[in-house]
Amino acid sequence: MNQSSDPFAPDFEGEAPPILALDLRHLSEAQFAGLGVSRVAYVKPVTVNGARAFAIHGADGTAMALAGDEAVALAAIAQHEMMPARVH
Repeated sequence: MNQSSDPFAPDFEGEAPPILALDLRHLSEAQFAGLGVSRVAYVKPVTVNGARAFAIHGADGTAMALAGDEAVALAAIAQHEMMPARVH
């Protein structure tokens, strides 16, 4: 029996759920938002006034913050209960 509070959640009876492959380049904005895009933030190395810094952006591209080092950027994302992803 499904232990989840969601009566429609699949019950895999102790098995790992199946892995799905998606081509994210072809999702609509609504489909992308449904994947938890509001819970993902990206860290991208940038140069600001000749110094290396790390820009934090929401998954939709919105600039959120700038940090002096990558560890601080990742910690800020985690503090806001978001999942970090690196952009190279």
